[in-house]
Amino acid sequence: MNGKEPIKFGTSGWRGILAEDFTFDRVRVVAQSIAEHLKETSGDGPGRVIVGYDTRFLGKRFAGTVASVLAGNGIGVIRSTDPVPTPVVSFEIIQRKLSGGVTVTASHNPPEWNGLKFSPAWGGPALPETTRQIETRANALLEDPTEIPRMEQAEAERKGIWKEERTGDAYREKVSRLLDRSVFEQGKLRVAVDPFWGTSLGYLDRILLEMGAAIDLIHDERNPNFGGIRPDPEGESLAELIGKTREGNYDLGLATDCDADRFGILDRGGIPIVPNYIIALLVDYLVTDRKWTGKIARSVATSHLVDAVARHHHLEVIETPVGFKYIGELIAKNEILLGGEESGGISIRGHLPEKDGILTCLLVAEMVAKRKRSIRAMLDDLFRQVGAFYPMRRDLHLSEKGRERVAALLKNPPAAIGGKKVLSTSKLDGTKFFLEGGSWTLIRPSGTEPLVRLYVETPAEKESELLAAACQALIE
Repeated sequence: MNGKEPIKFGTSGWRGILAEDFTFDRVRVVAQSIAEHLKETSGDGPGRVIVGYDTRFLGKRFAGTVASVLAGNGIGVIRSTDPVPTPVVSFEIIQRKLSGGVTVTASHNPPEWNGLKFSPAWGGPALPETTRQIETRANALLEDPTEIPRMEQAEAERKGIWKEERTGDAYREKVSRLLDRSVFEQGKLRVAVDPFWGTSLGYLDRILLEMGAAIDLIHDERNPNFGGIRPDPEGESLAELIGKTREGNYDLGLATDCDADRFGILDRGGIPIVPNYIIALLVDYLVTDRKWTGKIARSVATSHLVDAVARHHHLEVIETPVGFKYIGELIAKNEILLGGEESGGISIRGHLPEKDGILTCLLVAEMVAKRKRSIRAMLDDLFRQVGAFYPMRRDLHLSEKGRERVAALLKNPPAAIGGKKVLSTSKLDGTKFFLEGGSWTLIRPSGTEPLVRLYVETPAEKESELLAAACQALIE
């Protein structure tokens, strides 16, 4: 095997750098581990699995490698003929009643990365107990490599085990049915759209056009290098869309990451609106305008503005660990009307147990068309109703000493942080410190990248900056 590091599944699957950690040999090992898991856990036989891939370098070939191993294990394979969004893979699993799905994607990571994501038969991201089993098997195979069974495409197609199929049409129809076409037709929106050279192209733009919006696309060609930037709809990566939205006087700027499970939203004037606020606004919209009711789920790292809006509407909030799999499980059980996480993941009741950046962008567009107001104006209304919340996140690349300080801090929590008394702590995921005045901070290792994430929230923007600086000083 080419890679030296053990195979490790994070919050969104296994990821690695191409030609270093992520190689054809290691992909075969993970595919074999998934095949063995399917054979052990599928009572009526391993059935069929869909294999999708995003627009990254060699994506279709890696998907073919996965498919050949699954076929070699007697598992039926459907490989998408074209790059496919992660939410479409989830939809196809449920719609076709498949045993699961594998998506070759590193989502929003830089272009030199790729990854594998396994989704079981219920269509959401695999839960930790499943990925731990797959990870353990894979690393055992790395230690003691045996001959991995494979069946090449031509033979597998002759035997009816492997099919190449176009996917996505049924998904587009389902998403369209979740929207209010009359609202779009009356709203006459003008929207700038950035798929980040990724898989939402042909989905988000096409549905917007069918709904009656006028759109303008950027980054809509194939480019596995993603223009040298992260295909991540936040921060500096949004610079071109910000300029486009501002200069073109668009009502909205909408973006998705490479595999279209995350979203980015720009208000009029090209002003970014963070996912924390979008989650709260959509809760308010679905309850107020669509008259939905039910529980709300958010991750431990997500703004408590969501809680305040839920309380305003007399709704219960469920807090989950970071990772959409936990929210997806609640959606699959029909226990919530909306679930969201601050990193840009949302889904709703009646849709998928997987985060869907395409649907989220469309729901935001519908909200703007219906209310005929800017997102900032709607957010100001929420602040007046329930109070102001200013969430902030910092990603810290720490030295060994820094990591030791983090461990010490979490083991022996201070009495105060940034001059604010620590009232209580939670260990649901990382360590969350609840502070006086309604403020909080969370320190947790990233599940997808080699860094520590620091989250803070207070009722004032300057206060959040000061609290973040105080937390950072404690651990760097």
